[in-house]
Amino acid sequence: MVENVIIMGAAGRDFHNFNVYFRDNARYNVVGFTATQIPDIDGRRYPAELAGAMYPEGIPIFADTHLADLIKEHRVDLVAFSYSDVPHAEVMHKASIVTAGGADFIIIGAPYTMIPSKRKVISVCAVRTGCGKSQTSRKVVGILQKAGKRVVSVRHPMPYGDLTRQVVQRFAGYEDFDKHECTIEEREEYEPMVAMGVVVYAGVDYGKILAQAEEEADVIVWDGGNNDTPFYKPDVHIVVFDPHRPGHEISYHPGETNMLLADIAVINKVDSALPENVEKVRQTITQHNPKAVIVLADSKVLAEDAERIRGKRVLVVEDGPTLTHGEMKYGAGVIAAERFGASALVDPRPFLVGSLKDTFETYPGIGKVLPAMGYSKQQIRDLEATINGCDCDLVLAATPIDLGALVSIDKPCVRIRYEYADHGDPTLEELLLRALGD
Repeated sequence: MVENVIIMGAAGRDFHNFNVYFRDNARYNVVGFTATQIPDIDGRRYPAELAGAMYPEGIPIFADTHLADLIKEHRVDLVAFSYSDVPHAEVMHKASIVTAGGADFIIIGAPYTMIPSKRKVISVCAVRTGCGKSQTSRKVVGILQKAGKRVVSVRHPMPYGDLTRQVVQRFAGYEDFDKHECTIEEREEYEPMVAMGVVVYAGVDYGKILAQAEEEADVIVWDGGNNDTPFYKPDVHIVVFDPHRPGHEISYHPGETNMLLADIAVINKVDSALPENVEKVRQTITQHNPKAVIVLADSKVLAEDAERIRGKRVLVVEDGPTLTHGEMKYGAGVIAAERFGASALVDPRPFLVGSLKDTFETYPGIGKVLPAMGYSKQQIRDLEATINGCDCDLVLAATPIDLGALVSIDKPCVRIRYEYADHGDPTLEELLLRALGD
């Protein structure tokens, strides 16, 4: 019998699981995707051009809030949970809705969805959003470049636009960001890599992406998103941990899976975390994955002109996903404000415009920092209006991109960056080259 299926997702892992597990599989009839976490992705369709011969009209994408009704309406037999950075308890709440509706609930095994490559693959993932995965990925790329390798980065998907135009995306220069109409979140991930002279691939169909990436690489670096597991089978799996959130490594899906699969475990932010929390994370890794080699790292906060911060009332703009579903209360911008002597953090909430009001209602724990939300042109305009309407002396732009190149900021602005730095021995370079046999 054919089973009716719903795939729960957030425009990333859900599409990949469909492509490698359900597409062209006569056992299953996928009646729809449900979407959450990312604004404005429900109400679309997974297009027929990507869905295969079994779905000539494509596949609808519904809001996750309608899950129970959808199960009944479409007589669903199976629901596949396919998104990431979710508390274990919430996963089981979703499972309860599904099983109460009469359907089975599954999480597809991580290795099953990993596509093998003819090139070496280094994966860099994390146990939560905001651990410092991106700076660790940049460090890995730099190590490989120094070793004379041709490196290509393949980024976890962020296909928030026209999916038919995003099957395979290649970013080699800044003009490609405009060509592909990138959101702020996409630019935050791609721009620093391109600045290092590295080609970045992303998109929807990661089999097709891999085939192209292999043609111009000796080594592929899988640059993970959220706390998802790799889409490609890694030769070395690096996982980043955050001692500002001890215990999250065993309480979020699929971050715990990443921990259990890790070859190299990077405990980041040692320079700003409490030593006892660093030790708690170390003990958890040792207990649950004793084969993993542990590396300690600092998240080095850099300010373009630190003296301008002293004594100022500052508006801190941080990486969006880190503050929203990553649930961090602060990031590099707040650390920089404290370290470089700002007189106060200005609360952005009285000045919020448009969609940013919705963001703070959805994530009330954000507090006195402003997430750099930019999933649409309107949201970017709302971000600009909020920044310019804020009563502050100085803006601290603590996103990985040059925010001033995307929004017109009418007040002084200091860019804050953060980079990986080893915190003692063993170093990441030493372990990575040893694992690759170099």
